[in-house]
Amino acid sequence: MQAISKGLEKVVQELSSSENDGPVSDNFRKELKEFLCFAEAEVRSLASLYAGVGRHVDALIVYFGEDPAKCSFEQVTSTLLNFVRMFNKAHDENCKQLEQEMKKLAENEKSKASPLQNESKNTLQTS
Repeated sequence: MQAISKGLEKVVQELSSSENDGPVSDNFRKELKEFLCFAEAEVRSLASLYAGVGRHVDALIVYFGEDPAKCSFEQVTSTLLNFVRMFNKAHDENCKQLEQEMKKLAENEKSKASPLQNESKNTLQTS
């Protein structure tokens, strides 16, 4: 966020510097002023969103029982990302295991049913 703000300040400095260039820079100044009007509003909006995210991250850190002063945003997002990856991996493994168990159960049911079917066929044939 600081880099964006500093970049915007440099654009403002460039605008003020171009005022000394005279009529050669009139079109440049006009376009730069339009850009600055739009960019300043966007940077204010971004700063507001960034502050909101910061508050939410701090609340999340507190929720996890950590100290916001000692735990960085990057550390929190990294931990959450790792958790989600591990959770998804465990979920996939559980689904595969369930599929295998269902197949095994179906095979067992099929093998139990086969001898009974053979017996009933034999009984019918002998009658």
